[in-house]
Amino acid sequence: MKSSERSFARRIDLTSLQLFVAVCELGSIGRAAEREFIAASAVSKRLSDLEAAVDTALLYRHSRGVTLTPAGESLLHHARAVLFGLERMQGELSEYAEGVRGHVRMHANISAIVQFLPEDLGQFSRAHSQIKIDLQEHLSPDVLHAVHEGAADLGICNLGGGNGAGGADLQSRPYRSDQLVLVVPQAHALSALESIQFDEVLDWDIVGLHAGSSISLAMRQAAAQAGRPLRQRIQVTSLDAMCRMIDNGLGVGLLPDRAFALMRGVGQLAAVRLDEPWARRELRLVARDFDALPVTARLLVEHLAPTISPSP
Repeated sequence: MKSSERSFARRIDLTSLQLFVAVCELGSIGRAAEREFIAASAVSKRLSDLEAAVDTALLYRHSRGVTLTPAGESLLHHARAVLFGLERMQGELSEYAEGVRGHVRMHANISAIVQFLPEDLGQFSRAHSQIKIDLQEHLSPDVLHAVHEGAADLGICNLGGGNGAGGADLQSRPYRSDQLVLVVPQAHALSALESIQFDEVLDWDIVGLHAGSSISLAMRQAAAQAGRPLRQRIQVTSLDAMCRMIDNGLGVGLLPDRAFALMRGVGQLAAVRLDEPWARRELRLVARDFDALPVTARLLVEHLAPTISPSP
């Protein structure tokens, strides 16, 4: 480390970074002071010292609170990364003391969690009982954002349907693939079909997952290309709720094929293959840099995608 870099590191303290992030999140020095149990004047002094340390203004102060300068936006990004890294270090070290040799933070979309990860992670945990996996379910764009920001070591999500831009600077590996099917009540007029194109689906009310999901994004894009409205009357946050709505005649919906097979006990439903190129989807494992991952995360990567080389 150069002497100038060491000098800069000495001028920045973690408490000031934590208070800066709190002020940015709440938009107010006063509210941040209340949350952090510290006097507002002390927070203001810390921020002023931080601005002096970086030799530039970080906040625009006005009567309604504060907003970020361009330099403040940059510092916020880096401050969050530093604090995430410290939380990760604290968590890993505490678990070493408890006998856990490490842990992996993973975010995944609902398709991966429902269809594939229970078996895959179960096998991994039985083989590596001292590695803890912290798994959170998120929409695909949020999975990519978490990996990009360092909030997750690994992500599993769909990169198509409008999600790919967020992963442009991440590495990815193929994980699994699935096929979307149209789910309808068994007594529905479409239930006898072997396959269907999406423009035929647009004649019916649709039960869908929330707007940011990969399937919803793909449906909206396909409807726009067809020049027709998407009659998505009901949005839910789980696949079983979606199937129950469809079973009760509230619409039809798209599900991954294996997810539907796992949901067969939820109502009297039938599946019709969706005959569209975008209905065949690839779930990908994503990371900022596979080679730079901790050993525990690399072990999980090799378990989930053992023979595939990373691609940018």
